[in-house]
Parts: sequence; C-alpha cells; structure tokens
Amino acid sequence: FQINSINTGTPPFDKHLQSADIFDAAKYPTARFVGDQFTFDGDKLVSVAGNLTLKGQTHPATFKANQFACYQSPMLKREVCGGDFETTIDRTQFGLDYGVQYGFPKNVRIVAQVEAVKQ
Repeated sequence: FQINSINTGTPPFDKHLQSADIFDAAKYPTARFVGDQFTFDGDKLVSVAGNLTLKGQTHPATFKANQFACYQSPMLKREVCGGDFETTIDRTQFGLDYGVQYGFPKNVRIVAQVEAVKQ
C-alpha cells in the first residue's frame, strides 16, 4: 500500500506517520507483504506467511486469518475472497525506532482487511 494513504482520522498524526521520523514516505513510498505459504485447517485458511517490507527492509511475517471467505459477487459476476488478518511485529527490525527511547512499545499489531477478485 502507499504510505501516503495512511488515514488515522487525525491529519496531523497522519502527516507525522508519513514523515522522516517514522515511515519516511518520501524515501519509502510503499509498504508491501508478499505471502507465499498458506496454512489451512481443512478448507479454512488459518494463516499466510511471507515477507513484509517496511522502510526498505524486508523480514518474514505471518498473518493470522481471523476471518476469511469466498463468494460469487453478484455485481462482478466473479469469485471474490476477503478476510481480516493480523500479526505483531517488532517495528525496530524495520528501522521504525521513533519513541522507543521514551518507552513506546517495540511490538506493534498490524491489522489488515484484504479483498481479492479471482482472475
């Protein structure tokens, strides 16, 4: 996703997140996760493992599937799959060190909602 698309509902906070202090959107405009290992329990998706890239640094990450389902979209007339996923990372591994010296937590939770159209 584009770092400049971050929207917390508080514009000054968004601007700070996008600044060189934190994500440095001017230098690193995107964050990316590429999943390459899907774990199922029967036909239920449990997790997706892959590589997460933030601030130009890539590390392994596994996203737990809290919800996941596929359905035939009546509007698109195609199969659509979507779900809610989450993981916890040590942000300092990605060079996201802002506030650590003040006691801000290193471990942060990432929650993502994903929807995909079968091609």
